[in-house]
Amino acid sequence: MPDAPITTTCCVTGGGPAGMMLGFLLARAGVDVVILEKHADFFRDFRGDTIHPSTLELMHELGLLDRFLQLPHQKLERITVQVGDQNLQMVDLTHLPTQCKYVALMPQWDFLNFIAACAKRYPCFDLRMQTEATDLIEENGRVVGVRANGPHGELAIRADLVVAADGRHSTLRARAGLQSDDYGAPMDVLWFRLPRRDSDQTATFGHIEMGAMLIMLNRDDYWQCAFVIPKGGIERVKAAGLEAFRGRVVEMSPYLADRISELKNWDDIKLLSVTVDRLQKWWLPDFLCIGDAAHAMSPIGGVGVNLAVQDAVAAANQLAAPLKARTLSTNDLQAVQDRRMFPVRATQWLQLMMQNRIISRALSGVQQPKPPLLFKLLNAIPLLRRIPARFLGLGVRPEHIHTPDVLSTS
Repeated sequence: MPDAPITTTCCVTGGGPAGMMLGFLLARAGVDVVILEKHADFFRDFRGDTIHPSTLELMHELGLLDRFLQLPHQKLERITVQVGDQNLQMVDLTHLPTQCKYVALMPQWDFLNFIAACAKRYPCFDLRMQTEATDLIEENGRVVGVRANGPHGELAIRADLVVAADGRHSTLRARAGLQSDDYGAPMDVLWFRLPRRDSDQTATFGHIEMGAMLIMLNRDDYWQCAFVIPKGGIERVKAAGLEAFRGRVVEMSPYLADRISELKNWDDIKLLSVTVDRLQKWWLPDFLCIGDAAHAMSPIGGVGVNLAVQDAVAAANQLAAPLKARTLSTNDLQAVQDRRMFPVRATQWLQLMMQNRIISRALSGVQQPKPPLLFKLLNAIPLLRRIPARFLGLGVRPEHIHTPDVLSTS
């Protein structure tokens, strides 16, 4: 039997970084919000696990940083890239004007569980797990709610605003008919993990060789590895066999030879099909897309989680007051897009430049690669490493918390 209809002020679909942060900030400001998350928990492997200084700064502004950093994490202060047989120092985050001068490597489920626990302090917050949005409810040319499937069957949620934060394969974005521009990507990524030994080097680094690229993130007791392959090349990799793939990984990082057998079958290796796209228009009357639903980012720099969080903060800053006053207009929705469009465009432009000028050439290379001039300059002049650090750590136009906390003012 279907559940009784729900009426709320804002319904957010998707319990990822964008959806959870927006729901938390709106509830914190006294706005009734329902979040729909289709899974039973937040545990999904090989999601974005990098919490950048910009996001850590937001946690500080919320008064949550000390508690947040009690969660297990690793600190990434510098980034080294190996091109052929040359090791190059590329990024130094230790000079950023932030509370935390590093990237925190933390499982995304820990981040999301933390935000959910903080949000549940507010009576306006309603998180519904195992509830998947399936369609929009429209009346007289306006979005007035969402249809969903929950643990007890079909469910209707009527809301003044529906926010799609359900990822790059957003169901609601498709239902809304919003058009996106696809900018293409020359690569896909194979994610896997291997044990880490105390004798291993500690740096998190990228390694570029002839026709291959390997990223290794130091997660203390294991390496989180990303093997970059040409776009659509997964079937060729599988056709060559698992043993050949293992051998290629060991060629890139020989000290993994004593544990590469941990990759027992292809189920241990997850494919990320890389997409870079952006909606032309992020909204309809009473409907808004944010995060990956509005703009799918390349994995370059691991900035996707942090761009999604920035979207959520900007949306909460702009929408909390009109939602609470029941005066929301299309101008408010356009203002969110206007605020976030330039940072997204600038970030995607840089990602596309790196994809096309560095990664694509590396993957198609037939001889030993040589470091680009930019890499050589960053390695030779330490002061220059602060430039990519600022872009990586803070991004373009970082957001700040401007919404109130109803618990502190009550």
